[in-house]
Amino acid sequence: MAPIIRSLAQVFADLRSRKQIGLLPFVPAGYPDLATTEAILPALESGGASAIEVGIPFSDPIADGPTIQEAFNVALGQKLRVADVFQSIARTRSRIALPLISMVSYSIVYRYGARRYFSDAVSAGFNGLILPDVPPPEAAGVCAMAQSAGLDTILLVSPTTSAQRRKQIAGLCTGFVYYLSVTGITGARDQLPADLAENVRQLRSVTQVPVCVGFGISTPEHIKQLAPVADGAIVGSALVKKINESRQAGPAGIAAALGRCCSELLSQVR
Repeated sequence: MAPIIRSLAQVFADLRSRKQIGLLPFVPAGYPDLATTEAILPALESGGASAIEVGIPFSDPIADGPTIQEAFNVALGQKLRVADVFQSIARTRSRIALPLISMVSYSIVYRYGARRYFSDAVSAGFNGLILPDVPPPEAAGVCAMAQSAGLDTILLVSPTTSAQRRKQIAGLCTGFVYYLSVTGITGARDQLPADLAENVRQLRSVTQVPVCVGFGISTPEHIKQLAPVADGAIVGSALVKKINESRQAGPAGIAAALGRCCSELLSQVR
C-alpha cells in the first residue's frame, strides 16, 4: 500500500509540536543517474529527512557552488530533461510519504511553460517549488499560479535583504521561507555566521510561515546550533560530496550512505 503523502504544513506543524528541527536534504536530479536519484529518495526518508529538495539541473549557476554545479553538469551531459525528472519522481512517489520540492531556475519553468510545469510537477508528485531567481514584485504572479496548481511556494531571503523586502518575500511563501546563511554560493563551511540566529529571529517575527536555513550547513553541530531558532536545516553540498565518495557502490550503496548521513546529521537533535 502506498504511503499517505504529507504536506509541508503537516510536517512543520508536527516538528513544532515536538520542538524539533527538520532536515531538508538537497539532491541533484539525475546525478550520477536517475536510478541513483530514485534509490536515494526513500533512503533519505528512512534516515530522518522531513522533506527533500530535488534540484533540476541548470547550466548557468545562480548561487550553486562548484560541488553542486559539477553534479548538474554530469546530469546535463547525459541530456537529462525536465520530463525525465518528472517521470523519475512519478516512479518513486509511491514509496515516499514526505514532501518533495523542486528547486528550479525560472528560466527553465518559462521555457517549459509555467502552467504546464506546475501542472506536470504536481502530477509527478511534487508538493512544493523553490524559485531562487524570481524576486518580487515579479514573483507575485508566478507564485499565485503555482499555488493555484497545488504547489507550495518557497523564495529566498539573504542576509543583505532589507527588513521591508523580507516581509514582502515571506508574504509570497506558503511552504517555508528559505534563509541563506551567507551571501554568496553554496558549499560546506566550518562555522555558521555570528549574526545568523538574530537574522532568523527577525525573519520569523514577520511571518507565521516556517523558516529554513541553507547554504553552508554540513555538520551535526550546525544543525544543533540552528535547532533553537529555525524550523529546518537544508543540506546540499555535503550530501553531494557523500554521493561522490560512494559512487563505486552503485545506486543502492550510494542510497545507504546518504541515509546514514542523514541520521548522523540529526544525531545531536534527536
